[in-house]
Amino acid sequence: MDSTVNESLGFLTGGGLMGERIAAHDWPGTALGPIAQWPAALRTTLGTVLNSKFPTFMCWGPELISFNNDAYLPILGKKTALGLPFREVWHEAWDTVGPIAERAFAGEASYFEDLPVTTERFGYPEQQNYTFSYSPVRDEDGRVGGILCTVFETTSKVRAIDELRRLNQSLTHQVAAHAADRDRLWRISPDVMAAASLATGRFLTVNPAFTESFGWSAQEATTRPFMEMVHPDDRADVARQLQILAEGTPLVGYETRVLHKDGSYRWIQWTISPEGELLYGVARDITAEKHQADALRQAEDALRQSQKMEAVGQLTGGLAHDFNNMLAGVAGHLELMKLRLRMGQTGDLPTRIDAALGVTQRAAALTHRLLAFSRRQALDPKPTSVNALVLSMTDLVKRSAGPAITLRTQLQSALWTTLCDPNQLESALLNLTNNARDAMPEGGAIVIETENAVIAPLQAGRYGDLKPGEYVLVTVRDSGAGMPPDVLARAFDPFFTTKPMGQGTGLGLSMVYGFARQSGGQVRIDSIPGQGTEVRLLLPRLVADMPAPPALDGEAPLPAASRKGTVLVVDDEADIRTVMAEVLRLQGYTVIEAADAPQALRQLQERGRGGRPDMLVTDVGLPNGMNGRQLADQVRMLWPQIPVLLVTGYAESTVMRNETLPAQMELLTKPFPMTALAAKVGAMLAAGGGGAQGAGQAQAADGGAANEVPA
Repeated sequence: MDSTVNESLGFLTGGGLMGERIAAHDWPGTALGPIAQWPAALRTTLGTVLNSKFPTFMCWGPELISFNNDAYLPILGKKTALGLPFREVWHEAWDTVGPIAERAFAGEASYFEDLPVTTERFGYPEQQNYTFSYSPVRDEDGRVGGILCTVFETTSKVRAIDELRRLNQSLTHQVAAHAADRDRLWRISPDVMAAASLATGRFLTVNPAFTESFGWSAQEATTRPFMEMVHPDDRADVARQLQILAEGTPLVGYETRVLHKDGSYRWIQWTISPEGELLYGVARDITAEKHQADALRQAEDALRQSQKMEAVGQLTGGLAHDFNNMLAGVAGHLELMKLRLRMGQTGDLPTRIDAALGVTQRAAALTHRLLAFSRRQALDPKPTSVNALVLSMTDLVKRSAGPAITLRTQLQSALWTTLCDPNQLESALLNLTNNARDAMPEGGAIVIETENAVIAPLQAGRYGDLKPGEYVLVTVRDSGAGMPPDVLARAFDPFFTTKPMGQGTGLGLSMVYGFARQSGGQVRIDSIPGQGTEVRLLLPRLVADMPAPPALDGEAPLPAASRKGTVLVVDDEADIRTVMAEVLRLQGYTVIEAADAPQALRQLQERGRGGRPDMLVTDVGLPNGMNGRQLADQVRMLWPQIPVLLVTGYAESTVMRNETLPAQMELLTKPFPMTALAAKVGAMLAAGGGGAQGAGQAQAADGGAANEVPA
């Protein structure tokens, strides 16, 4: 291309894609001729068009030869316009745009907004909308040489406006329809509807259902304060709810009683929405539902009572079965001993006595398990290191489990101390490990694990009514047969067992449960059939350090040979009291007997200060207004250092709480061997400096201030 032509293309600078196409087009074959011969007005206008960012189209000459810029290409779609007559480019729309173009070429400018035009820019007819202006372009002589069109497609806007207009029309119809529906609903609704004023405290309007529900006509309902229709017992709460509504808070599902015209009250559930001082409410009568709920509660109560009686029946049946067997054993041995005595055959009496005692020990063990299940056993809680207790039991558990079972312990270092009865904890762990052993007849593994556990409020729900806090967690896990869900659900039931007759009482797990609950903890079992069982025992952490026992007055303990003195024995059961007194007398003690606390205090008063006993042995559950623990406190007001042995077979919650007993006060659980009583009395007297020789020293130490020193 020579320099002349190059100079003639300067107006295409910045023309983009269409500028390149214009430069490459075969113009000599058109009516316009070569670019170098184009008039200055054409080149100037075309340069402006190509550099515009608006969609712009121009035509030149009588044939309206077409040009367009890059921004116009989307309007063309698949059409080709460059160098073609305007009529050919938009032939399908010529009836619409042709007259406008002809007027522009004649010198008349025009502007159209959102004009509908049917085109085939993508090969099929479709209607679009355009906003455009046609302006004449004049040459150097002032004659119109072409036309300039700046255009925007507004199809989307027009359609949106049309849609909005349609929606508005539809909304108008809907509003009218809704108003009619609302009026119809107001009239035919079975639910009560009402509007009320907070300022006047009266209904403004009510629907016909109000009259049907309460018997009051619309005039009666709107001419009296609505609070008069509220049940007197509910008015204070309704007043509080009205205050909440006045603050703009809606009320949903609020239940209250409303007066019927016949004088009865109906339970009504309200949903009320406040708007300024007006209240709009919808309500429905739930009186029948309330009656059904009451009937259901009564049925549930009856079912629970039935289940409770079934459980009691199971419990008493199991007790009767086991105790009948034990009583038969004791009675049989006693009858045989009586027969032997008649015949003068006394050689096997010790054997018979030992056998009878063995049966009574079994009965005592059964009673302890029952008390543990019912959380009424007498516990002796002490600060306990669970790790040390587990380690002390490992040899026993291994021997009990047998060679086919592996025992592993996973004990957390720095384990917290817990406050519990260590003997009962040991018994609970033995029960759990024995159960684990029985679940693995072919062998397996038992794991005893300890760890510190902090139970958050959300976690506490998984353990029933367990309180959130810090606990020591003891886990016993086995790889045995596991339990199906129906067995797992009854695992803690008394006398429930899956073992064959004679191989288990069904009280082992119930004892563990009772011990955990009475100690302030909880127990949980998880089990999967074929994979094993895991029992988690939670015991509360002992946070405070236990106080050291106070120093006792008097000299060092007396030698065993001189541990004699006066013992006050108090028990309302004459047979038990007589046996205990006789055993202690055989040991060389002087014994004072009393059937209850008032009698014991009278005897002490009659003896005077010189008759101070060396020790008090008292049953806890005494009649006539004062139990054994209260008696001990009274006696210790007189003699603060006197040893006290509490004897009980039943941990009454108001008497024996799960707490540490004061110094020189211990517990002995019934039934017990008489040798245990004698040993306990001797040990406590020796530790306290008691006995005949220590009595005078202790009495002197008490001095005249005994009545002023509280227990």
